[in-house]
Amino acid sequence: MIRPAASASGATSTLRTPPPSNYDLASRRPGQALRDKIRADCPSLIQRSLAWALRRSENASWRTGLRGELIVSRELARLRRHGWRTLHSIPLSPTWDIDHLLIGPGGVFSINTKHHRGKTVWVGDHVARINHGEGRPYPRSSRREAAVVKKVLDRGCGFAVEVKPVLVFVKPAKLTVQPSLQDVRAIENRELSALSPLAGVLSPEQVDAVYAVARDQRSWTSAV
Repeated sequence: MIRPAASASGATSTLRTPPPSNYDLASRRPGQALRDKIRADCPSLIQRSLAWALRRSENASWRTGLRGELIVSRELARLRRHGWRTLHSIPLSPTWDIDHLLIGPGGVFSINTKHHRGKTVWVGDHVARINHGEGRPYPRSSRREAAVVKKVLDRGCGFAVEVKPVLVFVKPAKLTVQPSLQDVRAIENRELSALSPLAGVLSPEQVDAVYAVARDQRSWTSAV
């Protein structure tokens, strides 16, 4: 059942009953997409023994990524008491998901987690460099993800929803962000707490409406 409700800002939002459990993304665990990849690619005992002997593993990067998403999810959980809601591992395609979506009085943030513990990180307008290595398109990817989220939420909510991209680097040795990077927020995981006092962007009714649309997996059909 869907019924309209006037938001404090005058925009019309919607109040919805939760989606059926098989479509409810609120039940998704942090890093669920990576968990599924690791489970599907789990090698045999002999293969695991060989990988250990060679000190390498084919899915080591997935496990590193999963640990990073778990760390970030714990930081985000602390924002709940300030009126924020979080969804994790929103599937966009078989190979692409939104790591975390943060929804609250300060707006909507599409969060892309990168786990480069103990490494130096430099972030420019279009690429990031880890330990001064080859450029990685992290800022561009974050912008693209935020644009997809905005399209889905605008369509489902019936009012414009601004979505801000956030790059969260987990426990880097040093994070340097170019001052020219204005449209993507690049921070360390411990800086997520700075988002908690943000307010004045979404009314409580709009937060409810955005969360209702975002948690329903059917909203993301044909998003990309």
